[in-house]
Amino acid sequence: MNPATTTRMTAEQRREEVLVVALEEFGEGGLHGTSTDTIARKAGVSQPYLFRLFGTKKELYLETARRCLQETLELFQEASAGKTGEAALKAMGEAYQGLLHDKTRLRAQMQAYADCGDDDVREVVRAGYGRIVAHVESVCDDADRVRDFFAFGMLLNVFASMDLIDERAPWADRLLEACIGRTGP
Repeated sequence: MNPATTTRMTAEQRREEVLVVALEEFGEGGLHGTSTDTIARKAGVSQPYLFRLFGTKKELYLETARRCLQETLELFQEASAGKTGEAALKAMGEAYQGLLHDKTRLRAQMQAYADCGDDDVREVVRAGYGRIVAHVESVCDDADRVRDFFAFGMLLNVFASMDLIDERAPWADRLLEACIGRTGP
């Protein structure tokens, strides 16, 4: 027997694998349009095992949304470490631009916002987004700049969703230029 092919994963490793697959699948279909059977199959686990790990489909979805928002917070914390004001905003903005090319994460984030019609999803998204806002406010005390930072970030999310980051349309260039000229990078 080849040890390389018989390595057993721990429950925590399986859980991590399920979360990676769930991020991709929920990013495509959201909470209601995604099958736990598909997630389980792609993660290499049985559906009953998936439910043993997470309890319910919604709990798996909520954990995926929590993680997505937490990773964005951690990215901002790392990028802004030791910086304040404009320097912190610029560093976080540049770091976030790297995430815009990660279609899996972007789609999952956008689905989480769209699924806020569900009370539990809304609570998780509000809490996670609130922690991100609190961090940005902690490194920049200019309320107008914080507002502009988030407004421009959401615009970039929409542009990235339409594949307009690398291949922009003339109207998108005009809108971005207007925003950059007003709010800075």
